[in-house]
Amino acid sequence: MPPDRFSPRRGPILQALGRQGAVVTIGNYDGVHLGHQAVLHAQRHVAARLSLPTVALVFEPQPREYFDPRSAPPRLTRLREKYLLLRDYGIDHFVCLRFGAGLAAETAEDFVDRVLIERLGARGLVVGDDFRFGQGRRGNYALLCALGQARGVEVLRVPAFERDGERVSSTRVREALARGDLSAASRLLGRPYAIFGRVVPGEKRGRTWGYATANIPLRRRSSAVRGIFVARVRGFGPRPLPAVAYVGPRPALAGTHELLEVHLLDFDADLYGETLWVEFLHLLREDRTFDTLKALRAQMALDVEHARRLWAEGTGMDAIEGLWTEGSGCSTPTAGDHALGGSAA
Repeated sequence: MPPDRFSPRRGPILQALGRQGAVVTIGNYDGVHLGHQAVLHAQRHVAARLSLPTVALVFEPQPREYFDPRSAPPRLTRLREKYLLLRDYGIDHFVCLRFGAGLAAETAEDFVDRVLIERLGARGLVVGDDFRFGQGRRGNYALLCALGQARGVEVLRVPAFERDGERVSSTRVREALARGDLSAASRLLGRPYAIFGRVVPGEKRGRTWGYATANIPLRRRSSAVRGIFVARVRGFGPRPLPAVAYVGPRPALAGTHELLEVHLLDFDADLYGETLWVEFLHLLREDRTFDTLKALRAQMALDVEHARRLWAEGTGMDAIEGLWTEGSGCSTPTAGDHALGGSAA
């Protein structure tokens, strides 16, 4: 898929889509896990049959973050990460709508007509099995089908994707990450859990201790992972780099906000300004405070040695490399509900 076909811009692209038509999918896509990938696979199949481009429509903030920000769970992927992942999974165009009072009050029927048909030119819509949309979440698959039949929009509902006998969901991924089960999270995502960001200058304290770190702002209210991890870094050079990563507020240094710090093993180069993917492979330990800085430094040495040992034993790169090519295992959708229908939010 040519990268320049995938764009977050609206204006001219929306005008072109309105004339040409598109196959649209809508949702939070938090994590872009295997269930999401099943929907994307089905969308590509419909788009190929109709000779139309694909569009992913997401909202910022996510609806739950708008209605009840205090209880909203940690994001698996911030907006930029969704953009990059959806691009890698074959989406042609990315459209983000700001979710606020106007969209929250819009009826399902008005949303279909104003956004999906008039703005995006939807001629096909592919949604997950639990999709709801419109004011009060009153829109459902039955309504989509009814609206689509009246407006000539094809609708496909993709059944839930299961792994280990349970439905794959963003909640399951968060639960796996919260208990430090990176292997389970990877199996639900189809790839290692990762955070993307740009390296910025830090306090350089680690460098004076012999453990220079790349500091990456999290740019989210809270992180789905916390602790010290065996990690792998992509985006600098042709090969992934082994590392130790820390996510947390640095309680041992009286920190006040969460951040991501990455120490690359046997690496000495300037990373300031670089954009990196940091993959979390194995939880070494949970975050904790230390009585003295000397004790902290001693623990850092133990963490790095532990990570080196795991890499040498194959717990690192070789053990999960296959996840990048395993994918969702989806084939052309035949089991989903298929009808002429509308759209969703």
